[in-house]
Amino acid sequence: MTTTVAEKKRSAIAAKQWAEKARKLATLLNLHIAGVVLLGLVNLYFLVHVAFTWRSANSDNAQALADQTVQMKTAEIARQPLEGLDAKLAQATKDADKFSKQRLPYAYSEFLAELGAQAKKQNVKLTRAQYAESPEMDGTPGALTEVRVDAGLNGDYRSLVMFINSLERDKMFFLIRALTLTGQQSGTVGLRVGLTTYERSPIGAEGTEKTVAAADEDGKAGDKAAGAAGRTGSAPAPGRRQ
Repeated sequence: MTTTVAEKKRSAIAAKQWAEKARKLATLLNLHIAGVVLLGLVNLYFLVHVAFTWRSANSDNAQALADQTVQMKTAEIARQPLEGLDAKLAQATKDADKFSKQRLPYAYSEFLAELGAQAKKQNVKLTRAQYAESPEMDGTPGALTEVRVDAGLNGDYRSLVMFINSLERDKMFFLIRALTLTGQQSGTVGLRVGLTTYERSPIGAEGTEKTVAAADEDGKAGDKAAGAAGRTGSAPAPGRRQ
């Protein structure tokens, strides 16, 4: 009987110990579970944060890439007109020199002769011509003198039209800047024309023969004027440069 009671006590004590161990084990397990859950939540938070950061970074990179692409295209478009600029400048200089040599007169006598030739060809009479000069690009290798001519024209309508058209198409450069009707009588029309050309400097030996001829003529005229002055006591005023 005593043995049975003692065994029961030992069994009760053992059961109590096991219960205590189970309770402690359950408490530690709960703590571990709670820690794992908490760690999982933290990991989930970081994963979500990383996902948003990655998406934002990709979006910024895409925008930056688009901006860079636009800038590159803009720079490429701006660069195209500058390609071969040295060659273009050299060609432009040659073209300008060619235009100047072929189409601009180097003396009054040149464009006056051309005006007279066209007027005679179209049966038009030039009267009361006035001239005004203005230097252009003075002090540079391409210096020019703007010559503005205002002259009267007389002739029939068709002749005047042909004369104006011939000046506009002439190899020598003439710019028609004004036309004014001054009268009409018996089929004859009167116009006042304003035109502009540009006188350049002679190139090389250009105009040498004319200069020598003009000097000879001036010398002869001077001798005649001197003789006339000796007889009359007066001399004519010097003429305009040709």
